Amino acid sequence: MPVFAQFDITGKIAVVTGTSRGLGKGYAEGLARAGAVVMCCGVSRDGTEATVKAIRDAGGKAEARVLDVSKPDDSRRLFEDIAARCGRLDILVNNAGTEDVSDFVNVTEEQYDAIMGVNLRGAFFTAQAAARIMMRQRSGKILNVGSLGSAIGLAESSVYCGSKCGVVGVTRTMAIELAKYNVQVNAIGPGYFRTPMTEPFFQDPAHRKWIEERIPAGRVGTSDDLLGTVIFLCSPASDYLTGQIVYVDGGWLAS
Repeated sequence: MPVFAQFDITGKIAVVTGTSRGLGKGYAEGLARAGAVVMCCGVSRDGTEATVKAIRDAGGKAEARVLDVSKPDDSRRLFEDIAARCGRLDILVNNAGTEDVSDFVNVTEEQYDAIMGVNLRGAFFTAQAAARIMMRQRSGKILNVGSLGSAIGLAESSVYCGSKCGVVGVTRTMAIELAKYNVQVNAIGPGYFRTPMTEPFFQDPAHRKWIEERIPAGRVGTSDDLLGTVIFLCSPASDYLTGQIVYVDGGWLAS
């Protein structure tokens, strides 16, 4: 196979969760630019449809689906419907996530359940729904989304970091169990990117200075900085790579 053909995802059926804004929107648009047919899923109908419109306006192929990943039955029904209509499910970018900043001692049960319900429980059962289809067809790529918080602690983000550490553990175990079905499971760990979820950090001058001074690359990332890694991990080029987390952070962890 020619080298560049290894990275070809033209016509692949890809599901991306959390596409109404932020990095999820960027993942969806990037996969569509690379030739995938993208099923854009999110809790916001308007936001998800806006992402689909942007993809179609750029000449890509996409559909909008309303999905709350904290409701596993909804994920199962949606994925089975996509597989039945499209004949297969090739890629899942398991991106949907949430955060609610709070000191550890002040975290409420409601905050804990809301964050874990999306970031870990939601990611777990969304991946499970995709895996069941991919096992039947004996092929597929699942890309979970971790964080710097998968590797280090972040003040006022105890539940978020706990959920993202859990994503890494689940990724490794899934990779072991699904390898015999030719399904690769990896995770991406974005560093600091300016999105609606992280915007409060950048609005605080001291926090923004702390972030920017710790990035050896000298700048905050953009969604385009993630696309090469995402496409690689969703393409045949990564067929022998599984159970890994790849940090795209401008050198943050290395420093």
